[in-house]
Amino acid sequence: MPNFARIFICIILCCTAKAYGQLGDLARIDYTYIPNAKSDIEYSRFRALFNYPIKLKDDDTYLFLGLDYSNIHLKSEVEFPFDTRDLNDFQLLDFSIGYTTPLRNNWRLGIRFQPGFSTNLVADALSIKDVVLSGTVVFIKKGKVYNGKSQKLVLGVTYAGNSGFNFPLPFVSFYRKFRPNWSYNLGVPKTNLQYHFSTKHRLKSFAQLDGFTSNLQREVPIINGEAAKTINMSLILSGLQYEYYFTKQLQFYARAAYIFSLNNELRNERRETIFSLDNQAKIYLRTGIKFKI
Repeated sequence: MPNFARIFICIILCCTAKAYGQLGDLARIDYTYIPNAKSDIEYSRFRALFNYPIKLKDDDTYLFLGLDYSNIHLKSEVEFPFDTRDLNDFQLLDFSIGYTTPLRNNWRLGIRFQPGFSTNLVADALSIKDVVLSGTVVFIKKGKVYNGKSQKLVLGVTYAGNSGFNFPLPFVSFYRKFRPNWSYNLGVPKTNLQYHFSTKHRLKSFAQLDGFTSNLQREVPIINGEAAKTINMSLILSGLQYEYYFTKQLQFYARAAYIFSLNNELRNERRETIFSLDNQAKIYLRTGIKFKI
């Protein structure tokens, strides 16, 4: 798929599930699995994140300090024309600093900065090439209240250096509960439609982006003298998610999705694709537990 088409589809599909993005999740543990049916690669990811809120003022101003860790494993039984021993395990770690404060006219500012690293850790130590930077700036406004829930508009921009989409994305979300049991989010980079069976059970249809980018500490020779310096995986997917709420803040979720677009590429130091892995996988599974604001 051409790059401009991928970018266009991203903008059409996407939206934000929470007003503060990841600042809304105080803790989360999840596991993602993409089986290798009709594909060369099996993908699995364990992720754990933690945010600690610190109240700075009585006017609802908070500082968030947190960590976001992922271990990604790629497995293949296919023989490639190059050595793949450094293309199996990847470690991603972000240190998160967030800030949110109320503004005038019922607006709120949310900022998040995430320095970290993304690497396969095959060398003895980290280097500057392993470092990645991510950040988000949003403005949030609450609107009318319906059935105990306020409308929310979120406007901003986000960039994640290890997400698989290495360019800034607009951060736009409009949340509305329009029936006692129905609500939706529309925007970028996630979108969803929810049905609330009860206070404990919800079913959600969604579309979103996923993926990762990692530095390769030892270059991987490919062909014609070219060497891979990074690996980049990007997905566009849509599916269903079931949520069970133990409490108002603590929930279990399980999702199954269809992958519309999957690109798994080895890139040189100029970020040009020099080898594309087989990208025929279509099934995406994830389950986890989260504690949110």
